[in-house]
Formats: sequence, structure tokens, C-alpha cells
Amino acid sequence: MAIESKFLPYGRQQIDEDDIAAVVRVLRGDFLTTGPSVAAFEAALASRVGARYAVVCSSGTAALHLAMMALQLGPGDRGIVPSVTFLATANCLRYVGADVLFADVDPKTGLMTEDTLADALNGDSANVRVCLPVHINGQTVDMSAIAPVCEKGGISIVEDACHALGGASRRASGEMAPVGTTDPGGMAVFSFHPVKTIAMGEGGAITTDDPELDGRMRILRNIGMVREPSAFRESRQAYDEQGNPNPWYYEMHDLGYNLRASDLHCALGLSQINKLDRFVEARGERVEWYREILSPYAPTVAPIRQVAGCRPAWHLFVVQIDFRAAGINRATVIRELHGVGVGTQVHYLPVHRQPYFRNLYGDIDLPGADEYYDRVLSLPLFPDMTRQDVAYVCEQLIQVLGAGG
Repeated sequence: MAIESKFLPYGRQQIDEDDIAAVVRVLRGDFLTTGPSVAAFEAALASRVGARYAVVCSSGTAALHLAMMALQLGPGDRGIVPSVTFLATANCLRYVGADVLFADVDPKTGLMTEDTLADALNGDSANVRVCLPVHINGQTVDMSAIAPVCEKGGISIVEDACHALGGASRRASGEMAPVGTTDPGGMAVFSFHPVKTIAMGEGGAITTDDPELDGRMRILRNIGMVREPSAFRESRQAYDEQGNPNPWYYEMHDLGYNLRASDLHCALGLSQINKLDRFVEARGERVEWYREILSPYAPTVAPIRQVAGCRPAWHLFVVQIDFRAAGINRATVIRELHGVGVGTQVHYLPVHRQPYFRNLYGDIDLPGADEYYDRVLSLPLFPDMTRQDVAYVCEQLIQVLGAGG
């Protein structure tokens, strides 16, 4: 089966004419940034995931950073991060001067578990202020098991849900809830990078039910500026002789950053979120095609294990391959597939093995993360793939692996 002059990347956005029209309307309007599209997207996202508040910002990385600042973490504090994740999940702690405590993962799913969290804590929750479970590939961590451990240790939870918008997980109450519905005092972080389920170009958001966290993040994403007279501290500067607030006046109480998202980005996000269910369904259908076509080749090639207690919103389609049994190394597989129009990727090199973190914390033994990393390969997955595309990817993968012996 040949796919002529076509390259299938591991992931990409689907942009329709209504998405383009939404951005054009902003370009023809009065606000390119800090305008009505920002608030509209925040309201739509909060409603979609069942949260009271959503704070949109410039990227998923910025969202993680904002969450750490909102929790007022700093030097001497620690946060728990599973080692199988994108760099930003760990980096956000370092941005505020806190330290990272790496947790292992289930080698079959890449997810943090109750046991790997307990192992990371090792009975010592001193100065551990936050846990960042990562819902990787579109599957969710078992929050019903994680939350009680964190509650017992007085540890806040910030869910890295950048892979999982549109999915659902079992909460501590035992009920299934949309990803983004957080437990009291918690937050969930999303990314709208083009390969994610919905795209803004670049963009991220944090959802929470906590009004104090929401208010703090809105200030911190905007340079730390405060414009509400009720919050002013310098009355001699803030008010005129009649006691009226000066109309130009603002104050800065904390060091913030420009982490805003523009109306252009939010208009695209608002258009895309209206298609979220369709995108999630399309991705799930293609995952089922992959599972069906690849089933005869297990265990040498097998999709990652689907976990109980979640309704996945597949961001990536990941297979685990026994490269040794196939007689071929992963780099060769990636290069050979690229040569026939199939893009692949590895998600991710365990973060505890990165030189920066090795220099900080030395060598750490996390066998689950290492085993997961050694076998995974992300195959193309996006909504407008045809069944022929999926069959072609599988055919080429099996041919390359077969060539290895």
C-alpha cells in the first residue's frame, strides 16, 4: 500500500474554515489582545471541564509556572514529578527555586501510581508542597488513589493535564469527572500546542475552583499589576485630593511576568473547543484501528496498556516495542520510517536523566521510567488520518521491524 507524496507526522492540528474565520474576525475588530475573546475562551473552557475558573496564558509551560507561583513556592520547598513527562513539568519548580523529587512510573503506562508516589516520599513529606501527576498520552493517573496520599501529607495537587483535555478520571469521591475538575485547593494545567487535542498555536490554561488561586494567577500573568482600588496600598499615590482613585494608577505587589494569551490565540481556541468532542472521538477511533491492525504482532509490538478508571482522550498513540527481539535499534526504525513518509517520536527521555538534573541530584534509580522509555515509540495520530493512513503506518512499521530479523 503506497501513500504518494504524503508525510504523516506523529501529530498535527486540524484547522477548518470556521477556525480561520474566527481569527479573521479578531483581526478586523478592535482588540488583538486583552480583549473579549480571552474571557470568552476562559468561560468556555471552565464550563467544558466543570471548573469554576480558567486562567488562560501563553503556553502550557507558562501555565505550570503560574501554578507554582500561585502556590507561593520557593527555595526550600519540594515538589513531586513523575520522571516520564515533558521537561516543563519539572522545570516549573526550578523557576521558583523549589526542588524536584522524581517519582517512578508504571512501565506499561508511563503513569505515576500510588506506590511510586509513596516510594518517592519514602515516608518523608517534609517541605513537600506540591505533587504534579501527569496524565500522559491521554490516559489519566488514578486520582482516587493519589489524592488521599497527598491530603495526608498536606500536599497540594497540580495535575499536568496537557495531554488529556476531553478525558475523564475517577476522583477521590469515586465518581468519574472531566479532566480539569479539580479537588478542593487543586489545579489542572492544559496545553493548546498544535499537536494537542485542540490548538491555539501556542497557549495554555489553568483550571481551579479556588478563588484565591484564580485571583493570584490573573495578577501574576500580567506583570504583577493590580488596578483594583480596593487592593491599593499606597494611598498618597493612588488617590487625588478628593479621595478618588487616579484613573491611570496601578501597583505591583509581587513580581509577575507577561504570560498573557492574545485574542488571536483565544479566538482560535474558542472555535476549536467547540469541536473537542469530535476530535476526541476521531482520535479514539484511530487508536482502535491501530489496536486491531497491530494485534497479531504482540508482544513484540503492543500498544501501551489501557488503564482502568479513566476515559482517555488520546493525545498520542504509543506502542511498546521489544527492539532487541526485533533485532533492530530504535534510531534505525525512526530513520527508516521517516524515509517512507511516517513521522515518529519518543515521549519522553526520563527527566531525571537530563544533565541539568543529574548535576543537581546525582544519579537516581527509577527502573519503571527506564523500562518505559526503552520501549516506546509514538506513531502518527491526528483526527483527519484515514484508515488507509493507519494501515500504511502499521505496514511500514512491521516491514522495518521484520527487516531487523
